[in-house]
Amino acid sequence: MACQTGQKQWIVYILECQDRTLYTGISNNLEKRLKRHQSGTGARYTRGRIPVKLIHCERCLDRGGALKREFAIKQLTRNEKRALIALSKTAYRRKSMKKKMLHDTIKKEESE
Repeated sequence: MACQTGQKQWIVYILECQDRTLYTGISNNLEKRLKRHQSGTGARYTRGRIPVKLIHCERCLDRGGALKREFAIKQLTRNEKRALIALSKTAYRRKSMKKKMLHDTIKKEESE
């Protein structure tokens, strides 16, 4: 996933609950927030729907940007949210593949 949970920055995230519903929220400490959701002390919506799974996250510059993005995501239909999640997973895989290819190229050039 593109968002490391230990970083202290504003993040918009989407959780998939046990009943397969989606929950969107923001946090500046994603790791702590996820633990609260899992323990049942997070948002009221997720309390009866644990365990939850982080399926999407986006970094934002500040709290205001995170709130605006959260609102925009909450306006999407379920299918639009699923499409957003699928696109981000594809982009993340491509980025990972590019990093690996670059690493392999550098390694190959160093060994020559």
